[in-house]
Amino acid sequence: MNEKANLKGADLQRAKLKGADLRKADLQGADLKGADLRRANLQEAKLKGADLRKADLRGAVLWKADLRRANLRGAVLWKADLQEADLQEADLQEAYLQEVHLQEVDLQGSDLRGSHLRGADLRRTNLKGADLRGAGLQGADLQGADLQDIKHSNQPEILERVRQEDGN
Repeated sequence: MNEKANLKGADLQRAKLKGADLRKADLQGADLKGADLRRANLQEAKLKGADLRKADLRGAVLWKADLRRANLRGAVLWKADLQEADLQEADLQEAYLQEVHLQEVDLQGSDLRGSHLRGADLRRTNLKGADLRGAGLQGADLQGADLQDIKHSNQPEILERVRQEDGN
């Protein structure tokens, strides 16, 4: 695909985009419900407000992607790389984020209720005001993460674990 493909607002429901090169593509507001984006390159893609419900993003590269206010409810992002991506106010409810690279990602105000974050790398991630109620965080690395005003049923335990990991 063209390096700067303009697919703004496109209807790509259930599209087969496995391994597609969508670097820097404009997919703002696009409907990608149920799309197959396994191992797709979405580096620096504009996905603001995109609908990615139940999309398959296993192994996808989303470095520095703009996913603000995107709907990723129930999406599968196993082993995806989202380093430095912007996911402010994104809906990640019940998303599968096992072993995902989320270093230095902005998840401020995002909804991660019921998400699966087992083994996720959340180092230096901004989780300020994020809703993590019911999220599975077993084995997740939260070193240096900003957990100010998070919502989680085990909030005191999480904050203590981060303090111990940071050596404070």
